[in-house]
Amino acid sequence: MTPDPADRWLARLVLVAVLTLILLPIVAGFWQTARAAFGVVPALSAADIGLAAWHQLAATPGLPRAIFLSLWTGAATTFLSLLLSAGCCVWLHRGRSKGLALRMLTPVLAAPHAALAIGLAFLIAPSGWIARAVAPFAGWIQPPDIISVNDPWGLALIIGMAAKEFPFLLLMMLAALNQIPLAQTLRTGRMLGVPDARIWLVLIGPQIWPLIRLPLLVVLAYSLSVVDVAMILGPTNPPTLAVMLTRLYGDADLLLLLPASAGSLLQLGLVMVSGLLVFSMQYLMRVYGPAWIASGACLPGLGLVLRLAAIAGAVMLALTGAALIVLLVWSVTWRWQFPDLLPESLSIRFWMRAGPTVGGPLVTTFLLAFFSTAAALITAIGWLEAEDRRASPRAPWAEALIYLPLLLPQIGFLYGLNIAALSAGLPQGIGMVAWGHTIFVFPYIMIALSDPWRALDPRLIRAAAALGAGPWRILWSVKLPVLLVPILTAAAIGVAVSVAQYLPTLFLGAGRINTLTTEAVTLSSGSDRRVTGVVTSLQALLPILTYALAFAIPAIVFRHRRAARS
Repeated sequence: MTPDPADRWLARLVLVAVLTLILLPIVAGFWQTARAAFGVVPALSAADIGLAAWHQLAATPGLPRAIFLSLWTGAATTFLSLLLSAGCCVWLHRGRSKGLALRMLTPVLAAPHAALAIGLAFLIAPSGWIARAVAPFAGWIQPPDIISVNDPWGLALIIGMAAKEFPFLLLMMLAALNQIPLAQTLRTGRMLGVPDARIWLVLIGPQIWPLIRLPLLVVLAYSLSVVDVAMILGPTNPPTLAVMLTRLYGDADLLLLLPASAGSLLQLGLVMVSGLLVFSMQYLMRVYGPAWIASGACLPGLGLVLRLAAIAGAVMLALTGAALIVLLVWSVTWRWQFPDLLPESLSIRFWMRAGPTVGGPLVTTFLLAFFSTAAALITAIGWLEAEDRRASPRAPWAEALIYLPLLLPQIGFLYGLNIAALSAGLPQGIGMVAWGHTIFVFPYIMIALSDPWRALDPRLIRAAAALGAGPWRILWSVKLPVLLVPILTAAAIGVAVSVAQYLPTLFLGAGRINTLTTEAVTLSSGSDRRVTGVVTSLQALLPILTYALAFAIPAIVFRHRRAARS
């Protein structure tokens, strides 16, 4: 059958949009970063290709320790997130509490990384809520002399990152369970007398691994190169590599852009090597795993480990919930002395005074979230519709393209993208920052929308076509209304991702675009906790309210259509 010219036009338009939104800025950014790393920055009168920037980077004080901290915290965060999500997945798959648990995950997934990190810092600091709760039993009348935030080993950073990332992996695991014959696998294993823990390890694990491999690599890449959370919770002297490079990029001496660019390529190398190690472990398990399974060997205590992981996951969720609550408490606190468990007096005067301070960043945050989410959502719907009309499965290169921005360290190409935009004469401002946000919003919207789009009942499409509706009318009158819930959910996820962006706002806005996230990170370095509580509460409430709208709008629109609401 000859393809419809309109279908070919749609596919080409989507391809151009994706290449422009995603691939072009990444390639341009890395190209400019690589040029600067080897000494070529015409704007700084640097035109001699060489390794001087790398020598200067190697001489940076604390570099080996920064590299170690990045690798240690990134690997530990990924492993801890995987362990907690696996334990919670085993516990949740069988019970009626699955739906309730998914609803409880929503605030954690919606809350920006910076807001959650600041709330956690308020919780675990020597004068935090946990210390206040322990003080009567420990006899503390002053905050204890302990380093619970910004500790030199990055333990607070690991906990903070795992608290945010393990719910994401848990959702990916629960979604993967829907794509395998879970009940049949469990029934077969139990008939053979295999313990449940071993069934999950040797029968279910290999089936869901290909489905969660890319999300796990996303968590690994982000944990290795995170900046905002590392600034708030991580070590300070030296910091992690990504924070060290951010400081070099922001230094008044512009020539430090050269070693910073070299460090960006080093950061990319760390992410790539870590990813290769994951694939090497996968290869070893594929080669030696069958023989180990056939030998009947077991891991003693595996069931206990999974149960403890599920308990630890529940504790982590409670910790993150408390972190969000303490932000609100501090925002309305007037007087709160240690070791009082609750504030001595409350006041909303800091909210009343916040208008001039947070009004501009709030509006900017909303505009950036709206434009980046709208652009990413339109592109994602166009992509999925083009796939439907071609009636062909998604190619592996296309899947890799979707995940590409999440698998690469942001610091590796964002400053280079800024240089490329200036060289091309593109104006700096909110439009450039919105473009940078779209790069990272689009993958999450595609991940959230792909499965619901594919799960749409094909009988609806055939019925509409039989009634004479064309492809465009089917899209507007059938697909979009039926998929309103997942579309709004994907939009809410896009808003949450946009609100959380720190480096794209900092680099592409040249420090002149202030959002709630940039304000929160700045205030976290030692401002009044009450002011910080107001800003971070607003930062967390914006995506949470968006999620609430995503649930409320379908309930109103489909109030007389129960099946459509579900």
